[in-house]
Amino acid sequence: MTYVVTEDCIKCKYTDCVEVCPVDCFYEGENMLVINPSECIDCGVCEPECPAEAILPDTEDGLEKWLELNTKFSAEWPNITGQKDPPADADEHKGEKGKFEKYFSAEPGQGD
Repeated sequence: MTYVVTEDCIKCKYTDCVEVCPVDCFYEGENMLVINPSECIDCGVCEPECPAEAILPDTEDGLEKWLELNTKFSAEWPNITGQKDPPADADEHKGEKGKFEKYFSAEPGQGD
């Protein structure tokens, strides 16, 4: 098992989860974060820290797409190990549906 970041992170990109991760397995895209599944130790401390409720265990149904996306982009995006301010409009996008189709960007973030 591993944890994955899902669509709910897009355009929110709160980094509370990054701050508590003991193994620094988060990677930063332009408008979302992902977890490297091979680095994640399945501790679960990140899940309750996410204000957008975007982090889920990959054992939940229907998360295959997100496991693939997390795997792919954690190999391409820079590592992030510390908390940053969320985007100014993050709260406006919290809970919004269909964010992947509307907003997903494969562009990397800045990382640390």
